[in-house]
Amino acid sequence: METLQKLFKTFSDPTRIRILALLEREELAVQELMAVLGMAQSRVSRHLAILREASLLQVRRDGTSVFYRFALPSTGPWREAWELTSRALGEEPGHARDHAALAGVLEKRSAKARSFFEKVGPEWDSLRTIFDDDALRARAVARLATPGLRVADIGTGTGTLAAELCRLGLRVVAIDHSKRMLAAAEANLHAEKLEGVELRLGEAGNLPLETAEVDAALAHMVLRYLPSPAEAIREMARVVAPGGMVVVVDFVQHEHEWMREELGVAWLGFGLEEIASWLREAGLPDPSIQVHANTSSGRDLPDAFIASARKPG
Repeated sequence: METLQKLFKTFSDPTRIRILALLEREELAVQELMAVLGMAQSRVSRHLAILREASLLQVRRDGTSVFYRFALPSTGPWREAWELTSRALGEEPGHARDHAALAGVLEKRSAKARSFFEKVGPEWDSLRTIFDDDALRARAVARLATPGLRVADIGTGTGTLAAELCRLGLRVVAIDHSKRMLAAAEANLHAEKLEGVELRLGEAGNLPLETAEVDAALAHMVLRYLPSPAEAIREMARVVAPGGMVVVVDFVQHEHEWMREELGVAWLGFGLEEIASWLREAGLPDPSIQVHANTSSGRDLPDAFIASARKPG
């Protein structure tokens, strides 16, 4: 009876329903929820407190920022009640407005990264040496190094990784959201006379690829720049054919705030269980994740991980 009373209390407020619908789709900070809902911080925070008390939120810290995500139980009355509620949401005009506003928030995140890379352009190769680890990249590439495979290189930048994959005999679709970076990649590939790479302009959250178009998808040190890393992983799973591999490389969660300013990152690394959860939610069971200690002789950098999972089929 106590659970039902708490359930009715929690779901009786339309604002809390709106918040949960948004957090079901995307992890958001208080300021972002304020922007979508058009509400003051005190009001949003009060509703979040009630939802946390009901154990419906997953909270993640990213440096000095705090992000919230809907943590719906897999079974039981909370799930049953939410499934009924969410079905009715589609008929509410306010639901569509909220999701249009959410798209605006995510576009703002994406625009920040685009602006950084358009500004940096070809200079990215020198900046990349701050954190790039040849041994780590080689381990990631080794998981895909079967000649003839068609591989999507997500966030190709200046094409360094795409060139490596091409030299190994793989056919590469190299994707980036920055026209300037793609121009640099094209110049670099032309200089090396590499013809096995196709360049495409597009976003990681809406890849310019057909479903099951490639045999593998790789995002090397890219997730931390994306407005929605979970959405990007879902897209990688979509474009990979059954039996294909998704590989993600990035930093584990850390506190190096200087990376936001100097490297334009949106996220300060990721928790390993978070990455595993995103892979599973994308339909990629049994993910494998290995942590590799930082071997850089330069700045103090966090450890990195290589996560991989095979698409069933």
